[in-house]
Parts: sequence; C-alpha cells; structure tokens
Amino acid sequence: MQSIIVSHKDMDSRIDIFLTKSLQLTRSNIQKLIEEGNITVNDSIIKSNYRLKANDYINITLPELKEPDILSQNIPLNIIYEDSEIIVINKEKGMVVHPAPGHYEDTLVNALMYHCKGSLSGINGVLRPGIVHRIDKDTSGLLVCAKNDNAHTHLATQFAKHSINRAYYAITQGGFKEDCGIIKANIARHKTNRKKMDINANGKHAITHYKVIRRLGGYTFIEAKLETGRTHQIRVHMAYIKRPLVGDTVYGLKTQPINAVGQMLHAYMLGFIHPTTGKYIEFSSVLPKYFEKALTILEK
Repeated sequence: MQSIIVSHKDMDSRIDIFLTKSLQLTRSNIQKLIEEGNITVNDSIIKSNYRLKANDYINITLPELKEPDILSQNIPLNIIYEDSEIIVINKEKGMVVHPAPGHYEDTLVNALMYHCKGSLSGINGVLRPGIVHRIDKDTSGLLVCAKNDNAHTHLATQFAKHSINRAYYAITQGGFKEDCGIIKANIARHKTNRKKMDINANGKHAITHYKVIRRLGGYTFIEAKLETGRTHQIRVHMAYIKRPLVGDTVYGLKTQPINAVGQMLHAYMLGFIHPTTGKYIEFSSVLPKYFEKALTILEK
C-alpha cells in the first residue's frame, strides 16, 4: 500500500489527473483502481472526478500482477550448441524472443520450454525463462540461453561488462568512403515514442565498430561489432550517420528498395566464456537465405 498526503499546491486537482502524474500510471488505470476501491481518500471510497483538498490522505493499493502461464510448444529450433548449462540458438527472422502482453505463444521461450523440458534459468521471471539477452523479432542470428541460474549469472555478468563478442552482418542504404569506422553516440529511450530509441547525450554509453565487406552501388554490405549492447544499437547508430539499414522502416526510410520485412541484420558471431569450464567459446552462422536474396537483388 502507498500513501500520499495532499499539499496545498495540489488542492482542487482532480484525483485521477493528480495520481496519473504522481504514480506514472495511465489515467485509465487510475480510474479503474478507483472504481475497484483500491484508491481511497481519508479511508472513504471516492469517484474519479473527486477534487482534492489540502491534507487529504490518499491510500493506493496496487493489486498483485498475475503473469500468465506460458505454454511449451513444439516449435523447431536451429540449435548450434547445447550442453547441461547453456544452449546457443540461431534464431529465425520473424520470431519473437520472449512472450509479452498480447503475444504469449510462438516465441523462442515457448520453443525452449518444450525442448529443455523446464530446465531453464528463472532469474528473468516466468515470461523469460533462460533468456539472458535478446535480439529483435526481425533480426536473425545467434543468442545464448541459460539452463540454470548459475549459468545465467555468469553470462549476465559478461554482458554487463561488455566482454561478450558479438558481430552482425547488415546492409545499409548509402555508401561509405572509408573501409571501417567507429560510431560513439549515447542512446536513450525516445522522448515521445517509447517503442523507439534515440541518440541522446544523457543516454547510455554506446559504441559500434563497422567494416565494409562489399559495396553495392547505393548500398553497402557491412560487418558491425558491438562494443556495448544497447537496445536497437546498430539500427540507431546507422541511422544516426545517415546510413539506415535496408528494410528498417522504423529508423530508416518508409520507402524501401526491396520488399523486405524488417531490417537486414543478422547476428552471425557470438563468443563468450563458458560459465562452467571457464574457457572461451565462439560460434558463427552462415548468411540466411533472406539475406543472400537481398544481396543478389541489390547487386544488380
């Protein structure tokens, strides 16, 4: 339970508007809490249009959130490596990594739960068992999952220290004069669109290294290596230098040169210290067919 005493400066405010700002919940959520009697003023039930008085005593009870049971599903996985501690998956383009509101089935987690028979780390909760890191739905490639909490902790520490080796293949719109370069630009959540990230001096430190593999006229096939691992980092950084990824209508152009579903981005290399043996291991994957097809089209 949370309690708030109303100050003189907030008197005569509608309670739903006041609590929307104070609790950082949506106004509809606040109104629902009031209707269900989870918000009272001076121990009395009120309505959403109640006008606050100085020294009013507001009690807020937030009901415990119940996360849904996640189904195990027999979905084929491209397993690159597996032992008793970890499993390395080559994720297909279009697959969501973990369940979220409105999307509780057909994710990598649903497939892992079936394959691993419940033997997954629980540190990230029931919606993300085994998930240490993730890649976007429309990004393909390698990610490692943990089968127990000890393995999860070891891997998470490496990610936090940015000691994991990760490299991606990408196709950008626009050419590069130089053969390689480094992008250093802090990244934060977009101020108005919370689903997007943005360059922000006050954001988290972010560094991407890139190298030209092949020039394709007005497009470029590159390798991008992450020194840090921020959400949408490669997509945001490439858009920042005016070289957005082909297929990325979120950070790039709305009109695309090919009929691509999502960004041309493939996580082809992943290397880390094994949580039990302490030895460095590294995995790689070949270019998927959708990526090769895009290269063929853009080379013409």
